[in-house]
This record gives sequence, C-alpha cells and structure tokens, in this order.
Amino acid sequence: MKIAVINSGSSSIKFQLFSMPEGKILAHALVEKIGETGSRSIFEYGDKKREITTAVKTHHEGLKLINTLLSEHHIVAHFSELDAIAHRVVHGGESFKSAVLIDDAVIEKIKELILLAPLHNGANLEGILLSRKKAPNVPQIAVFDTAFHSTMSKEAYLYALPYEMYEKHKIRRYGFHGTSHSFVMKEAAKKMKKSPKELNMITLHLGNGSSACAIQNGISVDTSMGFTPLEGLMMGTRCGDIDPAITLYLQREAGFSAEDVDALLNKRSGLLGVCGSIDLREIEKRDDELSKTAIEMMARRVKKYIGSYMVLLGRVDALVFTAGIGENSHTLRAKILQNLEIFGVELDEEANRQNALLISKKSSRIKVFVIKTDEELEIARQSEEVLRKHK
Repeated sequence: MKIAVINSGSSSIKFQLFSMPEGKILAHALVEKIGETGSRSIFEYGDKKREITTAVKTHHEGLKLINTLLSEHHIVAHFSELDAIAHRVVHGGESFKSAVLIDDAVIEKIKELILLAPLHNGANLEGILLSRKKAPNVPQIAVFDTAFHSTMSKEAYLYALPYEMYEKHKIRRYGFHGTSHSFVMKEAAKKMKKSPKELNMITLHLGNGSSACAIQNGISVDTSMGFTPLEGLMMGTRCGDIDPAITLYLQREAGFSAEDVDALLNKRSGLLGVCGSIDLREIEKRDDELSKTAIEMMARRVKKYIGSYMVLLGRVDALVFTAGIGENSHTLRAKILQNLEIFGVELDEEANRQNALLISKKSSRIKVFVIKTDEELEIARQSEEVLRKHK
C-alpha cells in the first residue's frame, strides 16, 4: 500500500511517500519558498538526491513538480495510482478527535477552523483541495495535530475565564505536536514491551517549537501548549508562559499595537530574545552570561512541567525526549534531569552523552528514552488505520 503524506505550509510543501504497513520511505520531497525568489526543491529516493532551483510560483506547480519527479524516477506514474493521500492539518478544534476520511463536510469544518489557526489551516486546506483535484478517486485523509490532546478533561482544557468565552469563542486549551507525542509514546511502549495503555509517560518535544505532554494509560491528559502554540515552554522564538498583564502594559505604556505584541511574543522572544540566537548548538558553545542564562531558563521551564506532571500522573514509567533539541542536546537533557533522583530518575551520563536510545541506568525506576520523532510515519500509520476501518 502506497500512502503519500503532504504537509502544505504557507510557502512550502513537504512530501513523503511510504510503503505500508512496513513504513518504508519510497521518496521524500521538499519544495521551499513557493512564490518567492530563490525557491528550490529537494527530491530524495533511495540513496539518491536531487536539488532543483526552478522557480515554483504556486502550490499547484509544487505538487505538479513532485508528481513529475515521482514519474521520472519510476516510483509512481501519477498521484492517481496512490492508495491514499494523507494531509497534516494543524487545528482540528473540538470537531476532530482522530484522523478522518476527507469529504465535503470535513473540508467545510476545516475552513471554519481557519479562524483558530489562520497561518496553518488555510495552507493545509490548499494542499487538500489541490490533491483532490489532481487525484479525485484517491482517498484523502486528514490527520490533526490537536487530535491526540482531545482526551483532556474539562478541568485540564478550560481557562479560568468567564465560561461564555469558551461557549461563544471556543477559547480553551487545545495542545499541539500531537502526532509527535503519539509516535514517541508508542515507540517507548514497544521498547518497554508493553501496551501504551499500561503506561504513564511524560513526553518532551523540544525543538524550535517545544511542548510537554502528560500521558496516562496511553492518552493525553495534559499538555503545555494551549489555545495557540505560544503557551508553555520557552522555545526558539516564542516566550512560552508569561504574565498576560505584560501584554497590556506594553500596549498601554510602550505604545505597542496588537500586531507588535504578537510579533514580540511569537517571533522575537524565547532563546532569540534572551541571547540573540535560536540555534542551541551555537548557544552551548558560547561563554557569555546571557547564553548561559538562556540554557538555564529553558531547562528550568521543562523541569517545572515534569514536576507538575509527575504529581498529576501519580506514577510515571517513562520520560521521553524527542525533536531536534531533545534528541541531540545531551547537556540540556542532563540539566533537565538534575535533581530528579528523588522521583526515581537515574541518569546514565555516558549513554546520555552518546544520545543513546535509553539514557537511564538499569536501576532507574523511571526509564528515560531519547527517541527520534517521525510525524510523517505516524500520519501514514493513522491513515492506514482509517482506510482499514472504511474497508
């Protein structure tokens, strides 16, 4: 079974073709800077790689280019030969609690949810509509970043605002990175030779965007991101948790507009705001005070979430680090895990330095894993499950 996974962004298309159920990657494509000068495309299959600098003006041209490359290299003659096309959709709101087969009603609901994720859902929808035109007979499946967190209870997802804010405006915590948290949870359970339903875990997706998730018996019961991906941990350019009155103060005293505040909190804060860089590899090599402070701040924020989730869960069987920083920064992981011995975490320092799969000692009550996330494979797996149900 051949399943294509498409992540259509505002100016990019990420494409991956899987042979399922084995999860073998048949081809990978990335089309960047669509409609901009300097657009480029990268196509990989097997051990071969091509880079193309031909201008790509629209997403339609991007998909057409991917189709041409698949045909030229005798992987798939046309999109119409695929068994399914799966689409990453960032926001599913309260409407979508799992992956779904796309029909006209689903498309209308995704349109409605553009209000909650204007930069993402619109671009995701464009990829869906173009794919439906290109391969109308191929099942299209939507997999939502928010769906994994739809199991949160009301006391977990409500804000302490007037209830009408939730009823009228759907202001609540949704959570993101759901496919990543779901994937690494399942992988960790495999390593422990147990079902996710038997385990409690804290998963830490640490990258340019970062989030933590408390998982109880295989389901998300809390997560650090909220109404938007801004809430929670300190990130590359996002501030994470702050006193919301700061935004009012900036508007009142510093003349900031709503757009200024948005840009400040989402694009100029986090690691970048504190020490001038988003690249933790570079920051870790520096010796200046602000760089050291930024690292300590990031570790402290993650540690606070781990502590609160341990109390929520009562019993924790595993901690899982994933994403760019989580998978590669042994120094940050060590800082995060420092002083957690009292909870049953015993770090194997040598395994940690080597970015090993298991970085806790054999005697550690809580197992600590470093697992490479694969959101595209998780999307393909969920899509395969949807196809099986409909057959």
